Amino acid sequence: MSPVPRISFGIIVLNGEPFTRYCLRALYPFAHEIIVVEGGHEDTWAVTTPDGHSVDRTLDTLRRFVNEEDPEHKVRIVTRDGHWPKCDELGRHRTCQSRAYAELATGDYLWQVDIDEFYRPQDMRRIIDLLSGPEAPTHLSFQPLTFFGDLNYLVEGWLWVRWGKAIPRLFKWGPGYRYVTHEPATVEDEQGRDMRSIAPYPAQALAREGIYFYHYSHLFPWQVRQKALIYRYERPQRCSRMVEWAELGYFQLKRPYQVHEVYRFASWLRRFEGEHPPEVLRMMEDARAQKIPVELRDTDDIEELLNRWWYPVGIEALRAFEPVDRACRYTRSRARNARRKVRARFGHR
Repeated sequence: MSPVPRISFGIIVLNGEPFTRYCLRALYPFAHEIIVVEGGHEDTWAVTTPDGHSVDRTLDTLRRFVNEEDPEHKVRIVTRDGHWPKCDELGRHRTCQSRAYAELATGDYLWQVDIDEFYRPQDMRRIIDLLSGPEAPTHLSFQPLTFFGDLNYLVEGWLWVRWGKAIPRLFKWGPGYRYVTHEPATVEDEQGRDMRSIAPYPAQALAREGIYFYHYSHLFPWQVRQKALIYRYERPQRCSRMVEWAELGYFQLKRPYQVHEVYRFASWLRRFEGEHPPEVLRMMEDARAQKIPVELRDTDDIEELLNRWWYPVGIEALRAFEPVDRACRYTRSRARNARRKVRARFGHR
């Protein structure tokens, strides 16, 4: 068996409370290093300080963690104060921030993690075993479990059906390797080869072993509020109604089949009865005991919705209608492309 690989975790964080310390604690035993890029790019101005930092306690929490909980000096904090690389046309987006931690990474693998993303310890040990084996993969993707309002509720929908649940996260890394894009995350080696195409280990295979990434992206009201503001300005064409979605799809559940932030596609809620990563359980215990200052979402309306007789009927109808919607969108897309080609060739008449 090969030596245990060194894993560099890369995190972009803006207003990451209350997740910050719990995420770092979860990663720490498995990390060669954890490189955290704190702050926002230009389009996140609505939820940053004038100099681009988090408006909550994220930066202070990071510094306290380094001082109080980092005995092996694994954590490195990078801020935008002259430390982000230039990304030309990509400089306004997350690729620039991801390159900031990638350029500092010294591990054998680069594992991209969101601050509200967690893994169970036994799953991380299994992944390290895979990376230590004789046929170690060059890339791993994961199927997400996305939580809504509380640990007891999951979001599902057309988005997962249509594009699958494979989220690129972990890449072989070494001298001369390059982080190319953030969405989707793409890494190339010194020869320009995409790590996803050489020896990938698919998300479906990990899911068959019960290994997922646990994404708590819709857990707290503060997360959703800032997400709506960021995406509205960052992606004005695709996310122009993000604030409206947050109010009607998250806070009020007046659109019960549009509960995920990608509101262009139908989505719904279901109960979750599985096991959560221990640091997430610890975070929620601290939140409920008011040891950390965070607003919790009331779940009475979620329970009421899930107990309605018509809600699962609507879900099954949407599942059945998904192929029809997909075909209609494909037809419209083909028609738009055809019109563009005609206009490009003959000009506007």
